[in-house]
Amino acid sequence: MLLRAINRSIFRRLLFGYLLTVLLGLGVVGIVISFLAKGYIYDSTQNELLRKAKKVNLAIQDGNAADASMESLLLFFDQTFDARIWIFDRNGSIIATSTKDEVFIGKSVAVSIARKVAAGESAVSELAVEGLSQPMLSVAVPWGKDDRIYGGIVLHSPVNGIQETVSQIRETILWGTLIGVLLTTAMVSYLSWSISRPLQAIDRAASEIGMGNYAKRIEIDSTDEIGDLAQTINSMAGKLEQTERERSKAEQIRTDFLANVSHELRTPLTAMQGFLEALQDGLIDEERRQPYYDIMMQETLHMNRLLDDITMLDKLKNGEIRLAPHPVDVRSFLQSVELKFGTIASSKRLELHVDCPDGLPPIHADYDRLEQIISNVVGNAIKFTERGSVRIGARREGAFVVFVVADTGIGIAPADREFIWDRFFKADRGRAKNQKGTGLGLAIVKELVELHGGTIGVESEPDRGATFTIRFPAVRSEGVSA
Repeated sequence: MLLRAINRSIFRRLLFGYLLTVLLGLGVVGIVISFLAKGYIYDSTQNELLRKAKKVNLAIQDGNAADASMESLLLFFDQTFDARIWIFDRNGSIIATSTKDEVFIGKSVAVSIARKVAAGESAVSELAVEGLSQPMLSVAVPWGKDDRIYGGIVLHSPVNGIQETVSQIRETILWGTLIGVLLTTAMVSYLSWSISRPLQAIDRAASEIGMGNYAKRIEIDSTDEIGDLAQTINSMAGKLEQTERERSKAEQIRTDFLANVSHELRTPLTAMQGFLEALQDGLIDEERRQPYYDIMMQETLHMNRLLDDITMLDKLKNGEIRLAPHPVDVRSFLQSVELKFGTIASSKRLELHVDCPDGLPPIHADYDRLEQIISNVVGNAIKFTERGSVRIGARREGAFVVFVVADTGIGIAPADREFIWDRFFKADRGRAKNQKGTGLGLAIVKELVELHGGTIGVESEPDRGATFTIRFPAVRSEGVSA
């Protein structure tokens, strides 16, 4: 509603502003043109009358008295010039005219005109002489030859004709103004529509964005300021949408984290509480207590590992873990891994194969963190493999040395692959529920690998095992770790 009121206000301001501008502009131009046209017409008529009056004087300057010959000439010039002609003497009395029916001979012109003509000057005025039915635009020139002045010659034409011409000009200007107002109204209406329509779209989109629909976008193709505003709002909505997704994701991670921590701690605490209550109540004989003590110790160690993993992962996220990298010989390192996990694999009747070709360059890594990474991946491979084998290999790919850990275990479902790096996520929980773990191992592994400047990936299918590929930067300098 507010924007609609603004649009109406914009429309009114545009309409009245343009109309006022057009009216004032055309009005001023019309007035100026009408005055200039009137002056031009008067001046042109006066100059033409003066020229014609001088021609009449040339025709009658040889005689100083009114006779039949003069009246014939005056009648001829009246019809030729379409102008009334009077001849008056030095006293201003009219002695001859071209139209006796309008002015009677013996009448007089204005004294000022007679004196001016007698002095040899021309005079221009609007005469109102007795006998004339309407005012006339008149010119008076001396009548005579050389220095002899017999009187004056007056030529005049009706003022009404000039005024009608000026009126027609003003009427034309008025019609032009009206047409201009109509065109301006149409133009302002279109302009207002072209402005208000995208503003209304922006208003609707802004309302939806304000209500939480951050996916809403404004579809405006214009490249003017309104288009820039729409693009800015779209950009803002995109950032809000991204922020909302990140907030929701962070909230979900926090919720899952609390739920998982609570679950991971509640299980051993519940078991320990039950055993302690049984021991406290004397329900367990002295010779049978040792296994219960062992279980409580294992659960305590499990909680300690959980807290240690959480603390380490938080330090990795906050950048508080510092590496001490140096060249590590790949062959020697894999031999130590084989020695460490050989017995564990044999106890599960699994084959452990280690393949390391000659000539591999050393890698630039923190030895303890590298051992933690590989041990976690190899330990998971043995844990989730019931029969078959686990293979550990290394090869060179450009500037990297690639570790490959492949097993023939239960594998990872396609829907779970992208989540195995998340905290507390345990792939295929149904089939691996007998396997204990914090669900933080791979999350820590990924952070440590990326801290080394490497990458880690996995390829797997259910019941066909999993293959983890870990890349570490190789070093060119010679050096081997102890």
